[in-house]
Amino acid sequence: MYKTLKEGEELVNSLKRDLYDVDTADIVICPPYTLLSYLADMLEAGNISIGAQDLHWETEGAFTGEVSARMLKDAGCAYVIIGHSERRQFFAETNETVNKKLFAALKNELIPIVCVGENLNQREKGLTFDVIRGQLEEGLKTLKEDEAEKIIIAYEPVWAIGTGKVATPEQAQEVHKYIRQWLTQKFGARASGLIRLQYGGSVKPENIGGLISKEDIDGALVGGASLDAKSFSAIVRGSRKG
Repeated sequence: MYKTLKEGEELVNSLKRDLYDVDTADIVICPPYTLLSYLADMLEAGNISIGAQDLHWETEGAFTGEVSARMLKDAGCAYVIIGHSERRQFFAETNETVNKKLFAALKNELIPIVCVGENLNQREKGLTFDVIRGQLEEGLKTLKEDEAEKIIIAYEPVWAIGTGKVATPEQAQEVHKYIRQWLTQKFGARASGLIRLQYGGSVKPENIGGLISKEDIDGALVGGASLDAKSFSAIVRGSRKG
């Protein structure tokens, strides 16, 4: 929940200037609903795509304050974040609602960025893989192989967001490897290889290199560091494989 229209315009102009020549990474920004259409117009001809931070699973109806996938598509979105840890923590998001939103996004040709992750208490009790497995099984329930190929999974260790604790590249890779193995068992090697796995947990220019060097980390879901054009641009450039 950051940026007015003017502030969003300034950030996007800076990103367009700093990242105009990047063609080996997919770049997506996910501003608040109030900025979507305006910034989508600004980015129409460039290499930066627009995504939303959430959606409702119904097409329309008496759901005051909510926004549908169809509305997001109409506003210029190509992506949408689903099940972010803050939605789970503060707004009663469940694996069931994640599943409903996932299919609403796919129906409207939006690329879902589905978030999974454990909190500090779960981590300390050794429940990380149990939590991740439950979120994947219920959140991706009834998803078919050809649909799975279109999604992105973002691992958010909630315990490493704003707590002062930092997940090492090795800790992140361990969970990403588990997710990749689960996806392979569920959807097959081909689909699993096509699904991009992002890491989201206090990503900064200083740590993106170590993270992206890991085999199963394909990109980053950037939080606070994305609010500053210089910082976000450095992460984008540092995230390119090879």
